Amino acid sequence: MARIGVIGAGYVGLTTAACFAHLGHRVVCADVDEGKVAALRRAEVGAHEPGLAELVSTGVRTGDLVFTADNDAALAGAEFVFLCLPTPTGERGEADLSAIDAVLGRADLRDGVLVVKSTVPIGTADRIARSQRVPVVSNPEFLREGCAVDDFLRPQRVVVGSDDESAARGVLGLYPDAPALVTDRASAELVKYASNCFLAMKLSYVNSLAELCERAGADIDDVTEGMRLDERIGAAFLRPGPGWGGSCFPKDTRALLCTSADAHVDFPLLRATIDTNERQAHRVVDKVREAAGPLAGARIGLLGLTFKAGTDDLRDSPALAVAGLLAGEGAVLTGYDPCVGADTGPVRVAGSALDAARDADALVVLTEWPEFAELDWPAVAAGMSRPVIVDTRNLLPADKVTESGIRLVGTGRAVT
Repeated sequence: MARIGVIGAGYVGLTTAACFAHLGHRVVCADVDEGKVAALRRAEVGAHEPGLAELVSTGVRTGDLVFTADNDAALAGAEFVFLCLPTPTGERGEADLSAIDAVLGRADLRDGVLVVKSTVPIGTADRIARSQRVPVVSNPEFLREGCAVDDFLRPQRVVVGSDDESAARGVLGLYPDAPALVTDRASAELVKYASNCFLAMKLSYVNSLAELCERAGADIDDVTEGMRLDERIGAAFLRPGPGWGGSCFPKDTRALLCTSADAHVDFPLLRATIDTNERQAHRVVDKVREAAGPLAGARIGLLGLTFKAGTDDLRDSPALAVAGLLAGEGAVLTGYDPCVGADTGPVRVAGSALDAARDADALVVLTEWPEFAELDWPAVAAGMSRPVIVDTRNLLPADKVTESGIRLVGTGRAVT
């Protein structure tokens, strides 16, 4: 059992702290937000993350998980200190490291190992190591929102980077058994960016294929099925959609592009990945306009507001990008999302999918919540002013929807 300090109780920090406590370690988690700390001490978890609230509750009850607003309390006596701080996008697209620098500027680590889990540019951990008296290890996180607890407790891989082999092996030993890579700090940092940016490229590629399918008379579902059967490609990240978003892909693609430019490396493939993604919201609006007619004054229902199903995260949500463009053309928006209870931007949030569809000139599926595929389609059709649905995720059962008298506009396939 190790004594672990975690600095930052955001999405990554809270999952890290709760899961380490679950694995039998003693964990002190610090955050500057005193209101959040007070809530966590009561085992109140605001984020929608399956299994996380239960782990926090158990850890608080057993005393293996302690929350504090004092960073020094998390550092005191810790054998390992994990930095889980935000690195938002700066003015040029670079990662903003001010939160990390602020914490380290006040910290006085004399013992233990400092572990950088935040997503940071190549060379950051080396820079930190030059200012610290303790070993510094890069240990990027690979947590997917909606299944973060499972990803932590059953990791696909664990990556650690350090020039101190003992420190690296010590960090590796904290985790459950998994394929592991022990490397240098810079390589470990790049693994995270390389992985996320590759997945973003795959999604942008599929969305471009979907556009081609619409114009050439092909079916994107059949095309991607043929691709999936090639074991060199695999099945993941082959579904078209309204674009990718969330807390990682937009931030990480911009940061890697900025890092590449600073290193005088031209990366046109990554630049095109970002540009392609930024076009997707406009493509969706074009489809809605074609389906519903002029958007000024049109009532548009939106199904899904979060950036993907299984989370309550609205950060860089493509659904909200679409909503902003629709509102900019004068559309009146009503939306429904299982994890969003309050009005968001220009969207009035309804209590159900049927409420969102009521009196709508068009309904737009933006997030792939499974429940949207099980709606009462005759009731949806009866409630709409004009029964037409733009399905950006190809989520809905086409036969049942069209049998109910609804015109269905999919993505990358013919209009039914």
